Amino acid sequence: MTISIEHKGKRKASWDSKMSVSTVSTRHLARSETPSSILSSDSDIRFTRKLGSHYRCGCCIVAAFLLFLLVAAVAVYLGYTFLISDPPGEQVFRAMFRVMKGDSFSPELADPATVQFQHRARDYRERVNLIYRRSDLRPAFIGTEVLAFDGMDGQDLVVHFNLHFDPRQQEVTIPDLVAILASHIESETSPYFANLTIDPKSLDIKESSAALTTTLPAPSTSAVTVSPSTTTPPPPRRCGPLQLEYCSNLPHNVTSYPNALGHNSIQAVKDDVIAFRELVDAECYRLAYEFVCQLLQPACLLRSPGEAEDKMVLPCRDFCREFQGGCGSRLPPRFKSILDCGNFPEYHGPGSCNSKPGCMKELQKLGLSSRICDGVVDCPDLSDETGCSYCLEGHLHCGIGTVCIPPEKRCDGIIDCPNGSDERHCLTVAPSVAAVSSIIPTTPHQPYYFSEGYVVFNEKGQSGKLCTENLNTTIPEPNRETTLNSIAASMCSLLSYQNVNLVRIQEDSEDNVRYVHMQDPTAAEITFVRAPCPKKEVLYVGCSEIECGTQPLRDNTGVEGLGKSAVHGDWPWHAALFKDGVHVCDGTLVSSEWLLTTASCFQGQPKAQWIARLGSVRLSGSSPWQQERPVVGMVKSPVEGSTVVMVKLEQPVKISDFVRPVCLPEEGAENTTYCHTLGWARNREQLQRIQLQPSPMLRCENISIPTVNSFCTEPAYMQDDCSEEELAGSPMLCLSPETKTWKILGVSNWRIACSKVGVERPRMYDKITSNIPWIKRTMSAIP
Repeated sequence: MTISIEHKGKRKASWDSKMSVSTVSTRHLARSETPSSILSSDSDIRFTRKLGSHYRCGCCIVAAFLLFLLVAAVAVYLGYTFLISDPPGEQVFRAMFRVMKGDSFSPELADPATVQFQHRARDYRERVNLIYRRSDLRPAFIGTEVLAFDGMDGQDLVVHFNLHFDPRQQEVTIPDLVAILASHIESETSPYFANLTIDPKSLDIKESSAALTTTLPAPSTSAVTVSPSTTTPPPPRRCGPLQLEYCSNLPHNVTSYPNALGHNSIQAVKDDVIAFRELVDAECYRLAYEFVCQLLQPACLLRSPGEAEDKMVLPCRDFCREFQGGCGSRLPPRFKSILDCGNFPEYHGPGSCNSKPGCMKELQKLGLSSRICDGVVDCPDLSDETGCSYCLEGHLHCGIGTVCIPPEKRCDGIIDCPNGSDERHCLTVAPSVAAVSSIIPTTPHQPYYFSEGYVVFNEKGQSGKLCTENLNTTIPEPNRETTLNSIAASMCSLLSYQNVNLVRIQEDSEDNVRYVHMQDPTAAEITFVRAPCPKKEVLYVGCSEIECGTQPLRDNTGVEGLGKSAVHGDWPWHAALFKDGVHVCDGTLVSSEWLLTTASCFQGQPKAQWIARLGSVRLSGSSPWQQERPVVGMVKSPVEGSTVVMVKLEQPVKISDFVRPVCLPEEGAENTTYCHTLGWARNREQLQRIQLQPSPMLRCENISIPTVNSFCTEPAYMQDDCSEEELAGSPMLCLSPETKTWKILGVSNWRIACSKVGVERPRMYDKITSNIPWIKRTMSAIP
């Protein structure tokens, strides 16, 4: 900011006047006949005229010196800024080796906060420090930092550490580092590794320019992980005892590091715990203590056979969003970017994430006690149904109805569940057996489909893989490939995929796996028998193009046996759209990333956060099959008279029995028989089916402005039960008589409230058929 001061008249500032008076000597005054005339004259002129040559010379010297300093300062600044590159920073190398004799791993060494870890880390740190301080790299060597110990209890100890050097002192290369350390590892007389036997082949040193820089958690389907940015993978995660006294009331007593916030030790947690205790004390969210402690001391699950590390179990995504809604603005700034709820997992079974506690108490608090033990799942952990008299402890809930079965009845060849879920996915595709068996089952349902992986079987609660070694003896070589392709096609079709992308025989790398053989691969019905698989050759299959418009959990296709009130799996493509947490519209899933709805949902709306919820049949409930995705974009139809919009989801949904797309109709096809729409009961918040029938356009003209792109319909059965409230964006769904699949023919653009018999308002929908080219073009153009 610049401020200008203007002097009026010829009067000088007080500083100038004093200077002019003080520089006039008494000798000059003596010559003057009227000394007072000096004060009355212009002080600037007097000062200029009476300044001697010796004074002028001194001022010039001072001015020149100051000018020189100014020029030098500018030159230094410009040279440092533009000519000199950034000074080299600290050079860091990540290293590791394995101790075979003289030391071994113990569980206490997995936790950096234990005394055992600290003593052992100091010992190895000093050993390595002495080696490099007495080497040719001594001028550049700064120090060693032991990061972690790894191994199995009582077996070899793996030491992970960093080496720090100053590159300004000396050039340091990896071969030099390896040569120095290897010479002492291989030497039997080295004093630095006395009584230790180290595997020379295990020595690994790699440069890491940001070995000490911690990255923020990334999106994941099961957990949020924090790992150093380096080419060398971090040490495997290991469970250890929970040590933060503040969180001693958690239901678990083991945790692991790094946690969800990047803390690598208990001391790092203690350094930040005050900030989070203040959130709890502020009472910004009633479950703040439970959520905060699950961030600082997350639960830990021991690894399953075939897995490399233990698993951190985080709070579920909806739990995170509720916490953010109450306490998000109070979070310390450096944690706001880390705590992205989109990176937290969705619940799909015990061990996938920790759901919000107290679900049953919350239902009772909301006056919804009638929902407990009613056969419809309202809690992510199924606690509202599994704790009922009809469901014994340890049994699996069938997903619908009041039926539970013992685990050994899963895939035993006899249907015990009302929807046959206990005999579904007995043969599936998965990346590993651990991927389908690591989660403790509470229902027979598979959380979601894998489109590619090994063929995995489930029999009476036990899983394994399909071995192909007997094909060499049972099928002639010319027919072997055809048989494998036929099996892969049947496998993909069983999972409701239309195409086979790949099929191959692959060596299994997973340990402790059971195997089955195909007794007669060419038979119409293949029988599987338990058998060994010495060469571990198994079948690997890839599928694509999920079938649309199907209801996998319904035995009967079409409307036969379809109730008015929806149960889980009835309408897997229906989505509820929430604006800032409030349900305002509905939509329909037409692909894994796109919804169809109406533009009226977004008209006049300020910038807001939109969330699409799928797999839900009760707005106030939450099931383990529910999925939520943020909305990141919207594209409006270019068709004249159409209000249809396409909504883009931030991430694709996971295809399952409960979430999958509806079919699009063929362009110009308008078969409006067997049509229905979906609405919500005002009081019960239950998703309802409403059967439709065509109505004369004249009826709709009385309440709205129809176009050539409109359908006019009305309920097929008039009833005054206030259960036919339909939101904007609700679909007009019609059953195809030929394929028995559901197609979306229309989208409503305004809300239909319940009304009395005889005065029901007709329902008008925008046609989808005229939008088909635009829909397909948009989905292919925007990945």
